[in-house]
Amino acid sequence: MAANKSGQGGATIFETGVDFAVWSHNAGRIELCLFGDDDKELARLPMQRGDDHVHRLFVDGLKEGARYGYRADGVYAPDSGLWFDPSKLLVDPYAKELDRPFSHDPLLGSFGADTQHLVPKAIVTRDVPVKQIKPLFKPGGFVYEVAVRSFTKLHPDVPEAQRGTVAALTHPSVIAHLKRIGVNAVELMPITAWIDERHLPRLSLRNSWGYNPVAFMALDPRLVPGGMAELRDAVAKLHGEGIAVILDLVFNHTGESDRFGTTLSLRGLDNLSFYRHLPQRPGDLVNDTGTGNTVACDHPYVRQLIIDSLRNFVLGAGIDGFRFDLAPVLGRTASGFEGNGETLTAMLADEVLKDRVMIAEPWDIGPGGYQLGNFPAPFLEWNDRVRDDIRCYWRGDDWKTGPLATALAGSSDIFGRNGGQATRSVNFLAAHDGFTLNDLVSYSGKHNEANGEENRDGHNENHSWNNGVEGESRYPDIIRRRRDDLKALLSTLFASRGSIMLTAGDEGGRTQRGNNNAYCQDNEITWMDWPALDDELVAHTAFISGLRKRFSVFSQTGLLNGNGDVEWISPSGRPMTVQEWETPNFSTLGMVLATRDEQGGKATRLAVLFNRSGGEEVFTLPGSASWRHLAPDAAKKSVASAIVPRRSVAFYLES
Repeated sequence: MAANKSGQGGATIFETGVDFAVWSHNAGRIELCLFGDDDKELARLPMQRGDDHVHRLFVDGLKEGARYGYRADGVYAPDSGLWFDPSKLLVDPYAKELDRPFSHDPLLGSFGADTQHLVPKAIVTRDVPVKQIKPLFKPGGFVYEVAVRSFTKLHPDVPEAQRGTVAALTHPSVIAHLKRIGVNAVELMPITAWIDERHLPRLSLRNSWGYNPVAFMALDPRLVPGGMAELRDAVAKLHGEGIAVILDLVFNHTGESDRFGTTLSLRGLDNLSFYRHLPQRPGDLVNDTGTGNTVACDHPYVRQLIIDSLRNFVLGAGIDGFRFDLAPVLGRTASGFEGNGETLTAMLADEVLKDRVMIAEPWDIGPGGYQLGNFPAPFLEWNDRVRDDIRCYWRGDDWKTGPLATALAGSSDIFGRNGGQATRSVNFLAAHDGFTLNDLVSYSGKHNEANGEENRDGHNENHSWNNGVEGESRYPDIIRRRRDDLKALLSTLFASRGSIMLTAGDEGGRTQRGNNNAYCQDNEITWMDWPALDDELVAHTAFISGLRKRFSVFSQTGLLNGNGDVEWISPSGRPMTVQEWETPNFSTLGMVLATRDEQGGKATRLAVLFNRSGGEEVFTLPGSASWRHLAPDAAKKSVASAIVPRRSVAFYLES
């Protein structure tokens, strides 16, 4: 056995053995623990500290598949930010595969209690690089947000053994659905190893979203039992169907939580270095995330861990891009958010990562945490203002005609600042966090009683409406009104400038029974009921997705500015007047777009007509040319005016 001379972390296989390396500035000693298949410890070996604070060891004769963990000894003084406890088995931050999922137990946070029998063991794996290709996803495309387990857990065609796993995404029936509705990229909610929040076991609940990670690189065995090989195979098959894969990753906090939480990895290795602490009070963790701790993403070691994690998924599986949860944390320093900070800059400059799509959730709950529009290009950003403005428009709120037009045109008020010419908006109506789209038009308030917190959790303001009855209804009129509202909302989203995102099941009326914080419902509340999907809604989504692909104007990202690219009209067919824009309850809007029709290969105009009123509206279409209604059942005749039904969006093509 000899000192390891490789990088700052991980297990590297060589012909004669395995190199181990782990970084800690404050640990007095770190030991490598090796385990047999029966979970018994085979050896506990001291590691050698280098001048760079990387503890290294080369183990002769060790091979791929070996199982291991670390123990770190040093000062235990939580009030000083030091949590060294050699009784705690620690997961390698560079682990790429674990032998089991994490499971919460009070002993994981109890000083002096040995956790060898509770903590997953890392598995020594060999990197298998894939052939790199340019990312399939381009800004302006259609992203489909997927919770891997919930998405296929109840799919009738997927073999039972595969349901709820990454492999299930490649089943022919699943791929057929993705292609039917025109998905350009699936965005997989976290598939790296996570642990349940400590209050969930006593409520007999489990985390179903995965936004509570422990190891940034290790795939969770519940979702990806075949490890990196399974992910690599799934990505290749989806790529073969023209569908990109984006991973939703969490670098802002870990499942070790606050000072009453667990010691599993970073906390035990060097809590003081890896997490943010209050000035002058190193025992108190900064909580910019609402989850108990905040990762110090500006620390050089953490920065490199993040970069290496991203490179691992690109080089090892061919991932097209990433979405970052609570992304301002990536740009936080002691003085606040820095859009040009070293970590964000390093992510965009890395040779492997610089052509990948990067998507920021541009807010956290810390000081100055709302950073929409402030991430460096080419970051795309989730746009909650578009979400809220479109919701409020269709709910019937006053003063929403102008905000609707701004959202449709690419949000120039946000992305046109400082001379910006292109939108970086990811427009969405609903996401994993909040109401489903169907619940948005079926519930006036949240109903989170099943979460065990007496309905106190989750957002109180959802900009929702129930169409006359709270929750499920058998009244045909209520069902029809809700379906009409869903069609109008979907049409509005697909007609907006920028990238768009739809959460799995929203195309077919999926419900979570009014639960707007269903992170802890690993059950029928979140599992997608495929037979119950509304095929009329799915067909409508497929149709408008086809229109989005057919007309180039929707997937382009330049901000619409009214200089020949768009005209805003009232039902008279004339440009909107100042008075009409400023009428609080104005209920109609026409958007006439200059576009290329990819089906015919020529330049033309497309009119998108919005009517949120309770009765039909007649629009006079502009110009002397005739127009043709684009709808699955529309007659193929030319008209000069359009009849737009109540609570709907209509598309007319200049002929």
